[in-house]
Amino acid sequence: MSAWLGIAVVLAACGDDSTTDDMTPGMDAPLPEPDFKVRGSVEQVHVWSAPAATEVVLTDATGVEIASATTDALGSYMFRKIAPGTGYMVKTADGLLEAGPIDVLTEAASLPPPTFYSEQTIQPGSGYIKTRDGTTLSIYTTFPAGEGPYPTVVNYSGYDPSRPGQPLDPSLAHLCGLLPVICDAPADPSALIAAMFGYATVSVNIRGTGCSGGAFDFFETMQVLDGYDIIETVAAQPWVMHGKVGMVGLSYPGITQLFVAKSKPPHLAAITPLSVIGSAITTMRPGGILNDGFATAWIERVISRAQPYGQGWEQAQVDAGDMQCAENQLLHGQYIDNVQQAREANFYVPAEHDRFNLQTFTDTINVPVFLASAWQDEQTGPFFFTMLDHFSGSPSLRVHVYNGVHIDAFQPEVLQEWFNFLELFVAKRVPGDAELAIMMAPVLYEEVFKTDQLTIQESRLHSQPSYEAALAQWNSEKPIRALFESGAGMPAEVGAPIPTHIREFDRYATATPLRLFATTDGSLAPTAPTTTAAPYTFAHDPAAGDVTILAPGGNVWDLLPRYDWKQPAAGSAVVFEGPALTSDLVMFGSASVDLWVRSPVDEADLEVNLTEIRPDGQEVFVQAGWIRASLRAPGADGTALWPSYSLTEADAAPLVPGEWTQVRVGTAGFQHVFRAGSRIRVSVDTPGGSRSEWYFDLKTFTLNPVTYEIGHDMAHPTSIALPVITGQTSSTPYPACPSMRGQQCRTYQPYSNVTAE
Repeated sequence: MSAWLGIAVVLAACGDDSTTDDMTPGMDAPLPEPDFKVRGSVEQVHVWSAPAATEVVLTDATGVEIASATTDALGSYMFRKIAPGTGYMVKTADGLLEAGPIDVLTEAASLPPPTFYSEQTIQPGSGYIKTRDGTTLSIYTTFPAGEGPYPTVVNYSGYDPSRPGQPLDPSLAHLCGLLPVICDAPADPSALIAAMFGYATVSVNIRGTGCSGGAFDFFETMQVLDGYDIIETVAAQPWVMHGKVGMVGLSYPGITQLFVAKSKPPHLAAITPLSVIGSAITTMRPGGILNDGFATAWIERVISRAQPYGQGWEQAQVDAGDMQCAENQLLHGQYIDNVQQAREANFYVPAEHDRFNLQTFTDTINVPVFLASAWQDEQTGPFFFTMLDHFSGSPSLRVHVYNGVHIDAFQPEVLQEWFNFLELFVAKRVPGDAELAIMMAPVLYEEVFKTDQLTIQESRLHSQPSYEAALAQWNSEKPIRALFESGAGMPAEVGAPIPTHIREFDRYATATPLRLFATTDGSLAPTAPTTTAAPYTFAHDPAAGDVTILAPGGNVWDLLPRYDWKQPAAGSAVVFEGPALTSDLVMFGSASVDLWVRSPVDEADLEVNLTEIRPDGQEVFVQAGWIRASLRAPGADGTALWPSYSLTEADAAPLVPGEWTQVRVGTAGFQHVFRAGSRIRVSVDTPGGSRSEWYFDLKTFTLNPVTYEIGHDMAHPTSIALPVITGQTSSTPYPACPSMRGQQCRTYQPYSNVTAE
């Protein structure tokens, strides 16, 4: 069933621009006129259909020049960061063409009346939604079988969600009457799955992508306001059940939900963000070090596809007569180069970057939230944990966390609960059997996870006598569910995303710190050393940042990926190992490796890896952490288990060569059972060689080699704080090695530290 392959491909990436007001979304637009066109927006002025490569001038109401620029090859330019006001004009520098007057709006003043939304009409198939500034966003809508109203979900991203639907497989055409999505599958995988469960779907391209108007800029204000307009327009349709809609999506369309919810659309019912970031900076610059792997590659890919006709399917739409799509391409060349921004942003600037930091606004989200993410996510990363205890404004929260990779939010245990959540908070009914969706699930899982052994069970709530009873049962359950040892729960299919057991928590930060100290012999002990010892050393490895854990041709989404997780080379790391545990330790949270470092230069890029040494001679990866030492200053909400770096220029402090400095290296969040008999291992080295798709743009030095010293005596007591859940033990045997998703294994080899002379 080759059509299903599109699901996995999409997961890998993890409008009307005319000035007329009588356009009906979903209908063919008139041909664009070759006029000089302008539009005011929120702190922006858009110019298109002007002469190409021509200087244009923006003036205020008094005729004073505010800014000037040269139009691109398509005759477009976008003035940004323009002060709100009335009477702006745009003219060519030679004065031959002029357009205006234009109003530039504040965010508050831009909100249109409710009739702006209710007067728009959306029908199945391709169409457009007009946003508050006149930009139109391309959409694709599907209906389930039967008469409406339908429970409805929106997905919203810069991929290709509004690309017209396609049949899944000709051999399934006989089921299209019962399950129309088989013959009309939306491009977004979450929308596809929701449609299988009987939901109407509206899939929307963000501005500047696909057939949508405007220009791309990473999570700019207009994208958030557009999200508000989308929700209100869709919810106003007569075929929408309860007059409210939910949002769905994994990765990019998962992250957008959190930003849209921040804007508080009155008719947003609930959101279900899957496989998300914690902040743009924790993915783009983990620990202050540029992620020159997936992060920059992702934004480069999005930008390349945000250029005119960049996604490929737009041309077919235009060839079929969609002149609105054609006109909407004209501003696409005015995208912002977010990669260049990331390379230049060496520090966290709250006034600029707080808007990309989910932790700063998740407490304002006032709708039910279903969130699922993996601790070893190779794309968006593992720092989503920073917001888990900040959803204080949400009336209902359900979080699923697990070891695993980017696509694992679609695993059966999560997908079943995702369905329950949508049924309770969007459809507002007792979760039904969804027989057809259950029947189709093995086909989905064969294409996504490459196994036919997975399926979806009927809802655990379906036998409740009423909606109120089902909701009461759901609300009585703890909000955080940790799926332990995913990949080891199905012995017949090792690596399939099934956990061995599930633990539930009231909140994320429930762990008690267990502190172990590096001793003078290189072991880990519960008490600080009381004698002196020469420090251990390791050499900075300039090539480490480009090292991956995947073997050539390996695929991190395979059930058992071909990893090439290398042992640290002699002299390239400092390693501390604890004794065999006498009892189980269940860990849930982040860890902090508090190093004492002496450097010959003023900087150090540091990585720590937490691993388990098992009695069977296998070493298992648990989690890693990174820091550029000059950015080591903790944030205001730092704890013993997480430094919460500020990363600001004001707090930056280069190392003083030759002096000892404490540098805390926080790991990302994780969950793991260290069983009795295992040993805890902590290694310190140069960032790299611990991830499959994250690469690190390391600091370069004129001194070569650069050798760092790590203290481990009474004067320099390096230690680690571990997140132990007290009173919990394991009732399951050691999982096979390899089996746990996202946690690579290798044969344990002792490591000899180098002692400083």
